[in-house]
Order: sequence, then C-alpha cells, then structure tokens
Amino acid sequence: MHRTEFLDRFMADVGAGLQSSPKHLSPEYFYDAVGSHLFEAICQLPWYPLTRAERALLERHGEEMVAPFGAGASIVELGCGSGEKLALLAAPLCKRIPRLGVHLVDVSETALDLSRRTLSRLPRVEASAHRARYEEGLALATARRSPGPGGGGAVLVLFLGSNIGNLDPEAAAAFLRALRASLRPGDGLLLGADLVKPAADLVLAYDDPLGVTAAFNKNLLARINRELGGTFDLRSFDHRAAWNAQRARIEMHLVSRKRQAVRVGALGLDVAFEEGESIWTESSYKYEPDGVVRMGERAGFRCFRQWIEPSGQFSTTLLLAEDRAAAR
Repeated sequence: MHRTEFLDRFMADVGAGLQSSPKHLSPEYFYDAVGSHLFEAICQLPWYPLTRAERALLERHGEEMVAPFGAGASIVELGCGSGEKLALLAAPLCKRIPRLGVHLVDVSETALDLSRRTLSRLPRVEASAHRARYEEGLALATARRSPGPGGGGAVLVLFLGSNIGNLDPEAAAAFLRALRASLRPGDGLLLGADLVKPAADLVLAYDDPLGVTAAFNKNLLARINRELGGTFDLRSFDHRAAWNAQRARIEMHLVSRKRQAVRVGALGLDVAFEEGESIWTESSYKYEPDGVVRMGERAGFRCFRQWIEPSGQFSTTLLLAEDRAAAR
C-alpha cells in the first residue's frame, strides 16, 4: 500500500467516523510509530495478561501447532506486531524443512520493521513484508502459489493476539469465511482468542494504573493532529474502558471533558462535542472456548486442536481448511 493510498483512506475513515452518531474511529489507526511502541509497552504490563498467556502457549506447544505442516509450507501473519510470536512457531519448522517463506502483513510500517528484524535471527527464513489490510495482504502472500491443488505447499495463517476480538460477531464470521475462501484444503489458521474472565480483571487490563493504555488511546487523536492537521486538545479527553457483559466485549472510548469544537484541517471539517460525548475507538470481544471452535467450523474449517492457558484464560486454536466437496 502506497503512502498516498493509506492517507486517502485514513482521511476518509476519520471524516466518516467523526460525522457518525455515535462518533467512532477505527482501531486500525492506533498503530503509527508511537502507537506501535505504546502497544508493545502495554503487552509488558502486569495487568495485561493476554500477551504473556498467548506466548506461554506458543512456547509450550509451538511444535504441536506446526506439526501438520511440512516441506514447502509458508506462514502468513496477519497483524505481525514485533514478530516474536511468529518466531516461536517458525523456529520448530526451520528444524525440519530446508526453507521457510514468511509473509508479514500489517498496516504499520513500524511493526513490519520490528518483525523483519526479529526474523532475521532465524536461519533459512525468507521474509516478505506487505503493508496492507488483512485480506489484501493474504491475497498478495498466496498469489505466487501454483493453481493446482496443493501446489506451492500448505499455508499456515496466523491471526494471533485476539485480533479477532476487534471485529463484531458478524464481521468476524465474514472475515473467517473470506479467509477460508483464500485457502486450500490442508491450509491452516492458528487463531488466538481472549476468553471471558471476571469483569474487574478485564477493565484493569484496558485501563491500567500507569495510564499506558490511555496514552495509546489518546495517541489516535495525536495522530490526527500530526497527519491531518487536527486541533484535538488531548487534555480535554478522558480514556474510558467499560465491560459490556451482554455483548461480551470491552469498549474503549475517548470522552470529551467539556463542550468544544475541533477542526480537522485536511478535511476542512469542524466537529462539535458535547460534554460527556465520546468517540468509540475499539471493541474487544471475548470468547468461550467452544464458541471459537463453532465460529471456525461455520466458516468451513475443522478444529485440529485447541490449547488453553488457564491462568491468563486465553485460547489458541488450530483450524484446518476442510475439503468442501468431502465435507458435503
């Protein structure tokens, strides 16, 4: 994705979101250079167990997770972050295959750079980076496979970090169906999903006492100021995280502390806020383990195995693409 394309889409999404009711901004835009580093800091916080729980599963069971994949296999990670989790899965594969092709897909150039540096430590790994949204990046990553069944080896798609939780249930189902349509029988999807846990623990994970998550959330406004000529006063907005038990999701908002107006110069847009009015920046859905399996099966996958880290209440599920003809 070229810089001008990204900026055009950023402008369009910000304009539409700030003129909607309720106002909203996509969490996709959290991850500029500042946001990417703040998220890496969040992952180290004692109140945010998600990353440690997932990493523990990958360290303990990584070899089992990649066991169905052999020579000619490649890995595509959607939302690569720092590349550390991918490296835990690539390492056991590299012990038994001569070369491993890895495709990194992220909208953040910073994340792509971090992942490339991480993977450079591994022998026999050839990494390609795609600055793109998930579906576009997956299409680019699989485009070179030969058209016949099984040609080019199996593909293992990684969708970790509970990124699936950023999609509402309908969008998550549609996303998994689109993934399955891009894959062949024998390809796989390793899906990380955070599980439902006590409300107090969930809120603390998204509203930490150090204020790192608040800074991460507010950086979205700072990015609009930097890149689109916005006039947001970050001190006039509060970070808020709340657990919606009925919908099984954490909701993150930026709440206006007063009645105010903000201009986004690149859009020629003036936006009015009432005191207490919020911008909805993220929803993070939480799952029950069997719900993850059912969601995959409805999209055309079968569950190979599911691993659960009990202390952090996190699941990693290996879903294999079914042969649709055989399934019928």
